[in-house]
Amino acid sequence: MAKAPVPDREPTESVEDSVPRGVRVAAAWSWRLLLIGAVIAVVIYLIVQLQLIVVPVLVAVLLSALLVPLVELLTRRRWPRWLAIVVALVVVLVVVGGLVVLVVLQIRSEAHALQVRGMQAFSDFNAWLQAPPLQLTGSQIEGWLDQAFKALEQDSQVLVSGALSLGSTLGHVLTGALLTAFSTLFILIDGKGIWSWIVRIFPRRARAAADGAGHAGWTTLTSFARVQVLVASIDALGIGLVAFFLGLPLVIPIAVLVFLGSFIPIVGAVITGALAVVVALVYNGWVAAVIMLAGVLAVQQIEGHVLQPLIMGSAVKVHPLAVVLVVAAGSMLAGIPGALFAVPFAAVLNVMVKYVSSGAWRPDAAVAYTGPPDALWQTVPRPRRWRDRRAADAAATTHEAGEKDAGGQAPDHH
Repeated sequence: MAKAPVPDREPTESVEDSVPRGVRVAAAWSWRLLLIGAVIAVVIYLIVQLQLIVVPVLVAVLLSALLVPLVELLTRRRWPRWLAIVVALVVVLVVVGGLVVLVVLQIRSEAHALQVRGMQAFSDFNAWLQAPPLQLTGSQIEGWLDQAFKALEQDSQVLVSGALSLGSTLGHVLTGALLTAFSTLFILIDGKGIWSWIVRIFPRRARAAADGAGHAGWTTLTSFARVQVLVASIDALGIGLVAFFLGLPLVIPIAVLVFLGSFIPIVGAVITGALAVVVALVYNGWVAAVIMLAGVLAVQQIEGHVLQPLIMGSAVKVHPLAVVLVVAAGSMLAGIPGALFAVPFAAVLNVMVKYVSSGAWRPDAAVAYTGPPDALWQTVPRPRRWRDRRAADAAATTHEAGEKDAGGQAPDHH
């Protein structure tokens, strides 16, 4: 007797198949982004905790970016490398020491006169507040001054904390200065060896990309450092000349503060410009303060609309909104050092990511990289063995057979 046909069973749907594709893609992106965010958070935490070491090293990198072109120029003129390095370091010491001496001497000579002028200006302002039409009482003025000082202390805790954390004791300051000096010296002497060691940390397949990205990032950093020094010098010269023609005291300290403040975009220019206006108000009255304010605004407008687009824009391609955001984030995370290094860090990271994503490091890349030219890299030339092995590294498989054979050539995988 024939058996009745068994009806076909409906295939059971797996849990993975029951989840829509959009949800699976979103979940895959989510855990990867969470992992990347966790790694970034750990790195930032370590940098903040080790800022007594990280900040001097970063300062040394910036100094090296300024000094390397001079060292390479002297070396190309057949100077011994050790002599070129010594000359570059001496130039830095002379310039910094000369500025410090000028600032100290002018502050000492003008301190008493500025104190007398300040007390007189405060008395005049207090009398103006108590006179008609305001007619404020002394207790009201003292209460408002106390509130203003308390608010100023609270608002400045973010920036002051960064400065205090780096230089709260003389030992921290000396340690940072010595570490900066030694780091700068070793980068100038053995930059090639340091870069070789860093690239060897990466897997073999990633060395070509890391090497090219480092070249592009260093070129951007050197361009940023030189252009920033030029822009800061122009700002200091312009505001210093306005203060000089107004007959203000402390012209050199004001110019030096403007020069240093220009390295912190937006925040530094505002603070140093406000200080110059306050000095003009205290010393020469409100007319001089208005003129000083007009001069500061004119210099900043020239910087923002002429110098930054024409000079800085060609060296650092970072949107102004990104500059504001990275400066704010850097100041919140690490105070003044964070605000100082935020823009160069963002610029270097931007060009390195663009280089890697463009695929220009591949030997058969059809995409042309439009970033900084690789030939401008002068500090750390590529080791020859990486250049000779880039094609083999890019074409290597997951097996160890992709390494060089005994003859020094990559094996044929076809």
